[in-house]
Amino acid sequence: MSILVSPQKLRESIYHGEQFTLLATHWQPQLRQSYNQFTSLHIPTALFSDTANSFAGLPGSQVGRNPLPDPDKLQEHFRQWGIREDRPVVVYDEGRGLFAGRAWWTLRWAGLENVRILDGGLANWRHLGYTTLTGPGNFAVGANATVNPGHMPVATIDDVRNHDGLLIDTRTRNRFAGRRENLDLKAGHIPGAINVPERLFHNDGLRTWKSTGEIREVLFDAGLTPDNVQDAIIYSGSGNHSALALAAMQDAGFTGLRHYVGGWSQWSANPQNPVERGDRLTVNG
Repeated sequence: MSILVSPQKLRESIYHGEQFTLLATHWQPQLRQSYNQFTSLHIPTALFSDTANSFAGLPGSQVGRNPLPDPDKLQEHFRQWGIREDRPVVVYDEGRGLFAGRAWWTLRWAGLENVRILDGGLANWRHLGYTTLTGPGNFAVGANATVNPGHMPVATIDDVRNHDGLLIDTRTRNRFAGRRENLDLKAGHIPGAINVPERLFHNDGLRTWKSTGEIREVLFDAGLTPDNVQDAIIYSGSGNHSALALAAMQDAGFTGLRHYVGGWSQWSANPQNPVERGDRLTVNG
């Protein structure tokens, strides 16, 4: 089953009253801003979630900007959303996919098996002229799912230091090459990494996903195959671009990559860690 849900299929599921949980994921500087964004416009039956508050832990130089969430805190959110073991979860964001991708990966890491992403997010939904609502959204009841972390493979900073296999950086080319860095302490990338920008898996404009064939072609060009995928580690700045890339990769049949969630934000915070700059070993799209 594909990770993606089309707007058409989601609309039919809502119309027919199918039992699933729909999470709208937002990320603003403050929680109140995220909630205001949700109440001003969302898909019918959606529940509010703030990605930074729900799907990431407290930032710090030792863990990065968006580390893994505390399982107990995530459990509280499960109760608030009414997450049930017998109901699928669909996540969406404003359209870029980064926040929905982070939500997808974190929920899968927490043990949920049936989690899907709305292709193109709210932007695609609105592009097709489908109904949107204002207000607080649905009220959830009857949660029974338990957070069980560890169901997606992860890599620590020590794993990365000792890694001699394929290391994939999913940030933009300018950030990878060290020409631009607005978020982290230093510019560049982890030595030995290749650059496979997450954007290569998505179309321009509405940011819908490319076909599985196109995604596989990008991965093959990077030297990744279904046979060596479990030997690879993937990262981004703080686990958002890489989470979305992992969703696209899994949809194309590439599973088992270890996710270095701390990413460049954690690596660059340690002055003793080496830094590499330049466009060497970059996959173009």
